[in-house]
Amino acid sequence: MQKEISMFLTHLVVERGLSDHTVAAYRRDLTDLVSFLENREIQSWTLVDRSALKDYLYDIHQRGLASSTRARRLAAMKTFFTFMLQETQLEKDPTALLDGPRQSRLLPDILNVEEVAALLESPPRTIVGLRDKAMLETLYASGIRVSELLSLKLDQVQLQQAFMKVMGKGGKERIVPLGSQAIEAIEAYVTKARSRWVGHSRENHLFVNQKGKAMSRQGFWKILKSYALKAGITKEISPHTLRHSFATHLLANGADIRSVQEMLGHADISTTQIYTHLTTGRIREVYDRSHPRALLKEPEKETNNNDSAEFEQKSHHNSPR
Repeated sequence: MQKEISMFLTHLVVERGLSDHTVAAYRRDLTDLVSFLENREIQSWTLVDRSALKDYLYDIHQRGLASSTRARRLAAMKTFFTFMLQETQLEKDPTALLDGPRQSRLLPDILNVEEVAALLESPPRTIVGLRDKAMLETLYASGIRVSELLSLKLDQVQLQQAFMKVMGKGGKERIVPLGSQAIEAIEAYVTKARSRWVGHSRENHLFVNQKGKAMSRQGFWKILKSYALKAGITKEISPHTLRHSFATHLLANGADIRSVQEMLGHADISTTQIYTHLTTGRIREVYDRSHPRALLKEPEKETNNNDSAEFEQKSHHNSPR
């Protein structure tokens, strides 16, 4: 069964151009499935039926895995069995009638503008601090994924033209603009820090560690956590937090959703639309301020009882007999 998984993973890399991180996730999910099936003495994919897969989904539910994880496991199975059908390894798809768990779409955690400013100002004015500030400024200025940040090459960043060429998921390239503060931070880092660490080596990654090698995800994670602590940020923060904040702040300040979608590299606009839920407060404020009939009128003052009685008497006196 592992042979077919290996074929499938090779297909994901060669034919679909998926990242190492995504392929590793598929490997973990399918390996867990195989372990479950082998415990049931199912040693061949041709023996896997809908009933066995339903039992597996129930098993991972009993393990307490989150609905998002269970949905991802089912998606991995469906993709794998579709591949098996295409390769004529199977005659029918056992996942065809399987439904995944309902998921509540959680709103991402974001930083407000003041928290972002505190985070970006937290790196010290040292050689290492120049690099860290450049990474943080680039993330917030562009909204790129941390994997995209760390894979940036020198020739992908055009500081004079104020944009980057980013290689996203599935090997799709997109153009992302850069702000002036990010450009300034990158220029300072490249001239004063990177040149010291890289020297005459052929390393062409933009962001490197002090040994002149490409910065790792784990290394960046530790850097981010330390600066969040220094900035007094108590929220749970991850490398994706600045990406979420970038999108939300753009939409809150009037950017159109299609442009934000393109900058984020989302294939489906529904993925971008989650950020619109975070800006409804501002939309209400703009509506109330701008629409001529948005605000409720103040209630008219009640006429006093004497005026009312006088009106009734006049009406009675003047009424036709």
